[in-house]
Amino acid sequence: MFEILVYLFENYFVAEEFIPPDQDSLAVKLTAAGFESEEISQALDWLSALEDFAKGENPPAWSATRSVRLYSDLEMRRIDAEGRGFLEFLSLAGVLQPVEREWVIDRVLALPDEEIFLDQIKWTVLMVLWSQGRTKDPIFLEDLLFGESPAKMH
Repeated sequence: MFEILVYLFENYFVAEEFIPPDQDSLAVKLTAAGFESEEISQALDWLSALEDFAKGENPPAWSATRSVRLYSDLEMRRIDAEGRGFLEFLSLAGVLQPVEREWVIDRVLALPDEEIFLDQIKWTVLMVLWSQGRTKDPIFLEDLLFGESPAKMH
C-alpha cells in the first residue's frame, strides 16, 4: 500500500495541492500501473482519512504547546527510536506543529506494515505538510527529509 501512496504523491501532488482524478478513474489508473485492488482501496482510505484531518478542527492547545510527546507501547513497537527521534527533531525545528506530528503518527500507524521505517515517516511528513499547504519551500523540505546527510539535533 505504501508504494501506492508514494506513486500518488509523485504523480498527483502539484503546487501544494493534491489533485487526483475521481476515485474510480484513479483506481483504474492504479490497476493499470500494476497495483492490486485491495492495496488501492487501502491507499484511498488512508488518503481520505488524511483529508478528514485537514478539514477538521483541532483544539487550540494542539497548535502551540511545549509539552513533551510520550509514545504508547504500540507506537514504540511500530515506530523505532530513529523514527521517533526524527519526529522530535522536526517538532523542535518548527517544521511540524504538534497537531501535524499527531497526524503523522496516526497515518504511519494506519500503514499495514508491522514495522515503520524512516523513509515511510519522511514521506508521510511530506504528505501531511502538503495537505496543510505548508510546503512554502519544497526544495528545503525535500532536502531536509530526503537529503544525503542525516539531520542532527544540537
